[in-house]
Amino acid sequence: MTIYMLSNELSFPHPNLARKDGLLAVGGDLSDERLLLAYQNGIFPWYSGDEPIIWWSPDPRLVLYPDQLKVSRSLKKTIRQKKFTVTIDTVFDDVIKACASIRTIKQKETWITGDMIKAYCSLHRSGFAHSVEAWYQGNLVGGLYGVSLGKCFFGESMFSIVDNASKVAFVYFVDILKTLSIDLIDCQVSTEHLMQFGAREIERKRFLKELKHSLHSPTIRGKWEIGKQKTLQLKKPMS
Repeated sequence: MTIYMLSNELSFPHPNLARKDGLLAVGGDLSDERLLLAYQNGIFPWYSGDEPIIWWSPDPRLVLYPDQLKVSRSLKKTIRQKKFTVTIDTVFDDVIKACASIRTIKQKETWITGDMIKAYCSLHRSGFAHSVEAWYQGNLVGGLYGVSLGKCFFGESMFSIVDNASKVAFVYFVDILKTLSIDLIDCQVSTEHLMQFGAREIERKRFLKELKHSLHSPTIRGKWEIGKQKTLQLKKPMS
């Protein structure tokens, strides 16, 4: 099957043209405009540092519906202990860099290259990308980041240097997404970790249909933060 080469034109081939493994296209750039167009079409970049930019749209797709979140008894106990403090959008740059470095420390390949870090930090400043942070004794010990468009949140990566830190942050964040009526969390590809939370695979055709519906709603753009009552407060987009 054909692998499409992107030009300077701001466009993508239809996701249904992807190879069986989900590989769709190569090339292009990581500008805000192209990244947002990719997410709107169920496409995301995923490549290592010595490769050109590679764009994917896997089939099946792993998704989590917020109201179907599953939390284990042991994790509920950890949450009740209030060991961690959870914040949103306070140190986005630190979170994405930690996601990259923790994979390097564990000698795992990372797609979070310097160019990717720069690109998603730009999306954050534009009000589309968000981070969730878990703190312990004043130190950043876990978190995750992703992109929000319409009523869909596209999860990108998470990290944890203290047991359960990222899991607690994730549970808090899903609860916040429920208050925003977010109806779909894109987890991209299957992992046992996310499936334990209730994520499940659906056909790409169904994913694209549900994504299209989610994008009919306006994007809640700008900096997010958790108030004292664990409700979401919104700030104006960052300049």
